[in-house]
Amino acid sequence: QVQLVESGGGLVQAGGSLRLSCAASGRTFTDYHMGWFRQAPGKEREFVAAITWSGGSTDYADSVKGRFTISRDNAKNTVYLQMNSLKPEDTAVYYCAARFKFNTQYDYWGQGTQVTVSS
Repeated sequence: QVQLVESGGGLVQAGGSLRLSCAASGRTFTDYHMGWFRQAPGKEREFVAAITWSGGSTDYADSVKGRFTISRDNAKNTVYLQMNSLKPEDTAVYYCAARFKFNTQYDYWGQGTQVTVSS
């Protein structure tokens, strides 16, 4: 089992920044690719960003490209999501997820952290 605990959410004005963190425990962190997803009220959960186990490759949803940056510190078993130029439409619960490097689906999910962007 992998336990994932997100932190760093909150209320911010449009144009502001937040940095989310996700601390992982329970298994070898470098066996897992990591991702961030979000779910707004009344909407489906959507992909935000992903990073490979080594940090060598990243991927982003078009809606956040150029504004959000995913990174990881394997020494600290932590993945981050730096969110800049936030917009009201970024308001959602943000979830961290872990995918075993040989799997195609995410195996483990955190409990989520609320991000609210006011206009």
